[in-house]
Amino acid sequence: MSHTVMQLLLAAIVVLPLLGAVAALLPAPPGLKGKSPEQAVLRHGVTVTGVVLALSIALAAGFDHDHPARMQATTDLPWIPALGIRIHLGVDGISLPLLVLTALLTFLCALYSYFKMPVGPSPKAFVALLLVLETGTLATFAVLDLMLFFLAFETVLIPMYFLIARWGGEGRERAAWRFILYTVLGSVVMLLGLLLVGLDGGTFDMVALATDNGSSLSHTTQVIAVLAIGVGLAVKAPMWPLHSWLPDAHTAAPTVGSVLLAGVLLKMGTYGFVRIVLPVAPDGAHTFAPYLGAFAAVGIVYGSLVCIALARRGAKGDLKRLIAYSSVGHMGFVLLGIATLTPTGVNGALFANVAHGLITGLLFFLVGAIKDRYGTSDLDSLAGTTGAALYGRAPRLGGLLAFGAVASLGLPGLAGFWGEMLAMFGSFRPADGLSRPAFLVFMALAGLGTLLTAAYLLVVVRRVCMGGEVDPAAEKAGLMPDGPALADVRRHELAAWSPLVALTVLAGLWPAALLGLTDPAVQQLLAGGN
Repeated sequence: MSHTVMQLLLAAIVVLPLLGAVAALLPAPPGLKGKSPEQAVLRHGVTVTGVVLALSIALAAGFDHDHPARMQATTDLPWIPALGIRIHLGVDGISLPLLVLTALLTFLCALYSYFKMPVGPSPKAFVALLLVLETGTLATFAVLDLMLFFLAFETVLIPMYFLIARWGGEGRERAAWRFILYTVLGSVVMLLGLLLVGLDGGTFDMVALATDNGSSLSHTTQVIAVLAIGVGLAVKAPMWPLHSWLPDAHTAAPTVGSVLLAGVLLKMGTYGFVRIVLPVAPDGAHTFAPYLGAFAAVGIVYGSLVCIALARRGAKGDLKRLIAYSSVGHMGFVLLGIATLTPTGVNGALFANVAHGLITGLLFFLVGAIKDRYGTSDLDSLAGTTGAALYGRAPRLGGLLAFGAVASLGLPGLAGFWGEMLAMFGSFRPADGLSRPAFLVFMALAGLGTLLTAAYLLVVVRRVCMGGEVDPAAEKAGLMPDGPALADVRRHELAAWSPLVALTVLAGLWPAALLGLTDPAVQQLLAGGN
């Protein structure tokens, strides 16, 4: 595929959702209204996100897979010459999978919302916010200028705030405010670090800075820049102990908001570590790598322990909140892989990024479906005598929940396995100059985290799918209620969830498809573009 066509594809992928958001706010043409204006705008959201997904697949098909380390589909135009800021776009083997993942998840969320619109205000505003959110996330993975990266990074905050605050559940306003305050404060600190790098390095161009590999930045400048940029990225990742906004946001958000928050927005933070911190300020990254690894390892164990506490009987644990805390642990593996500063660890981090987006996106879809049917996601309610017992009442829904759980715990043969394994392999032999005994401790803690993850996810499957918590006296007296009628997986749910199941299996059985893209790009990035 020609370079011009690839340029146009990437530009259209980034700009089209924004144009679609503006169009969503306009009155629908008379011939396209269908049964109602609300249906028309929801169909508009499905159409726009579907076209963006088709364009991203075309971009991936035209991508030169023999040279994934080379920036492709590049556009480089002056924007603010006085400040040296340019409209610089491009994709390589690191950003392409995240671009396609974003387009896929947003389309599936739009499709799901067409049939199951969250309770809240006008669908016009909902679709427009969804498309603005897609623009910001796609731009984050496509831009190659530090200031454009910051603008794209910030673009997602307002639509996600309103999705939580206007279409969320109980406690949505408090959760939305915590989300916006944490992320904005982190972003302000990150902006200072980006400005320091750009002004001291003489350019905001991320490719030029990566090729320079920190040679124009003093050691002190790199340390300060990594600290500032790292704080902003760590809040979005989220890294323990800067994670406390996440469980509230997930618990209050509508289903599609949780899917996009877990599947896409968290990846922006870890992507920034790989794209900016590691190649642009290698000395600063080396200085802070042991601390990043320590926080990551603690986060893995902490997230698992909280999930175990939420899963136990009588804890009144919320299933959405449990999956949210599991994200803290899973993203800990991503941060641990990055902290090793090795190709093995960073490749594992990138693989775990994609795997987490697929698996956790599926889990939040499933939890949303269970909550729609029962009116609650409280584990004790779902596991009680009138609880879910999904295997008996909705076997397909129960089977999918069990599949998502075993994929999330890292069962070999599914996508969740490879990223965690490679992150621990990288920790076994970290980069030169890093303390190997310290990283061996981090690896041991990560291994403990995998065992704890298996424990709480299997407890969840037993309690929700098997419905085994029965009062023996009531059962003997024949007082067991049958429970409410429960619809199994519906057609639109099957359409929205099947791609995630298929890709989870495909990535688990054929990891080379993804690692073949990321590895050459990671090797070049860590070598300073050489």
